[in-house]
Amino acid sequence: MKNIFKLKKSLFTALGVLVCLFGFISCSSTNISSTNNSGQVLENSNSNNILLTNPNGNTDDNNISISDISDIPVYSGEDYIILNNNVPNFSESDLTTTSFEEYSPLDSLGRCGVAYANVGTNIMPTEKRESISSVKPSGWQSVKYDIVEGKYLYNRSHLIGYQLTAENANDRNLITGTRYFNATLMLPYENMVADYIKETNNHVLYRVTPVFEGNNLVATGVQMEAKSVEDNGEGIEFNVFVYNVQPGITIDYATGNSALSGEEIVETESSNNTTNSTGSSNNSNNTNNTTSSNEETVIRGNSKSKIYHCPGQKDYENMADSKFLVNFNSEQEAIDAGYRKASR
Repeated sequence: MKNIFKLKKSLFTALGVLVCLFGFISCSSTNISSTNNSGQVLENSNSNNILLTNPNGNTDDNNISISDISDIPVYSGEDYIILNNNVPNFSESDLTTTSFEEYSPLDSLGRCGVAYANVGTNIMPTEKRESISSVKPSGWQSVKYDIVEGKYLYNRSHLIGYQLTAENANDRNLITGTRYFNATLMLPYENMVADYIKETNNHVLYRVTPVFEGNNLVATGVQMEAKSVEDNGEGIEFNVFVYNVQPGITIDYATGNSALSGEEIVETESSNNTTNSTGSSNNSNNTNNTTSSNEETVIRGNSKSKIYHCPGQKDYENMADSKFLVNFNSEQEAIDAGYRKASR
């Protein structure tokens, strides 16, 4: 009996050693580092920071700590940068369940300042957006390039999107922004905030700060901050800087003049009637033509429905920010492209 007890004890000891050894091997083999597309190791791939090219991503590789908004680094190819670990600069006393909106007065150069709101369902739009074509933000030029979606380089970009505060032709809330900046970079954040408010009926503290270098008339970009109030940032929280850029185009932010990348920027006498058009991909020459046409006379087509809208028609202004927008210089051009006119 004594020998059997010793045998059992030895077996349990051996089993314990095997269990420990197996655990050690398992712990060592499951510590696998993830990498990004450039092969860099991501030490913390589960952070809550927003990806620079996707507002729903998860990486903090491009997080930047700054003491002042003027410290924003020069654009280096990243469309967004994350500021201060994605935490907005709101204090506890700023959090309120009372909706409001505030817009800074234009400065001596006609430039917008901070736009600040506590967005709730009670200040969100209940009607379709009206025309904003009467506003000419600082640095505004009606200029076209074939390589730009919808052809027009610049949009009248809302600091706080219409879908959040229902502001139409408010010159304190509209800046000169590229099509890419307006429809591709800012819009996902605005959609995220709008969807959250509609789904929860909560409020989101929201602030957009345009950054102009020196006396530049066109903003380098905007700082976007947001925090959901009732759940203290659990639903929405971000602090990013979005660069006002357009792929393939070089911009003179001092004036709003522009050119295809690699070509010389030519100053224009008028800031409202310049057209830059490129031919096929085999022709890199850029031609500048002064015309009497401007953005307000363009025909707006929907590439999905193949329907075009003329100025004054019901959905003309709504098409301005559509991802299916195609612009034509005349109704005949739209018809020749296979489009038909909207009934209203």
